[in-house]
Amino acid sequence: MNAKSVIIRGAIASFILNSAFLTAVAGAQIVSHSKNIVIEQPANLPELAQQPGIAFQLYTESGDGSAYLYIEQQNGGCLVVLDVSDPGHVKMVRAVHLAVPGPFDFAQSLGNSSILLRFHNNQGVAVLDLHKAKAPVLKTVDGLKYTGHAEPLGDSAYLMTSELQMDRQAASRDYQVIDASNPVNPSVLYTAKLVNDMASRAETGTTFLLGSDGLTIIRRPSVEDEYLRAQRATN
Repeated sequence: MNAKSVIIRGAIASFILNSAFLTAVAGAQIVSHSKNIVIEQPANLPELAQQPGIAFQLYTESGDGSAYLYIEQQNGGCLVVLDVSDPGHVKMVRAVHLAVPGPFDFAQSLGNSSILLRFHNNQGVAVLDLHKAKAPVLKTVDGLKYTGHAEPLGDSAYLMTSELQMDRQAASRDYQVIDASNPVNPSVLYTAKLVNDMASRAETGTTFLLGSDGLTIIRRPSVEDEYLRAQRATN
């Protein structure tokens, strides 16, 4: 084997190793200096969670301590269901295909197991039935003429007004996570690009950001541990 071949093979091997290293870093957890903040990047999550979404809804009313995230994708035609009960081990549940006129907002909860969806450009409303949290079902309401504010009447009924609702105009923006646990050297841990929706779960101290690169989860392990201990004590 001549010297030129050795150099070429060495360069190829170096490229492969460097690529593997960069991939591992890109998908690795990001941990703060104090270990109190852990960031799960999109690359750490199920494949569909790595795609851009329009909006999402966090649901914790299943009654068994579970938490589910419903991510609206593909112009409203796909609803991705993730089990985020354990923020450190997010599970893909399913992708539900919806026959809808276009993108929508998760407008408001209707009792403990339904969410009102309001379609953009005043194209009507529908109800997302979450009685089976892992298998949400979209339901239309026959004879419904109004698409304004909904006022719950107990857990199973609501008043709907004729007032027209303007589509929300929230602009996408970048979010940076700042680690100040080392006062001598505060630093930027992570930047989530073009975030258009945000939700948090107080029980586990988890923050969810939906951006151009998909879903980012900001975790607080100490709060997660406290919640897990409380759940075990209750059970």
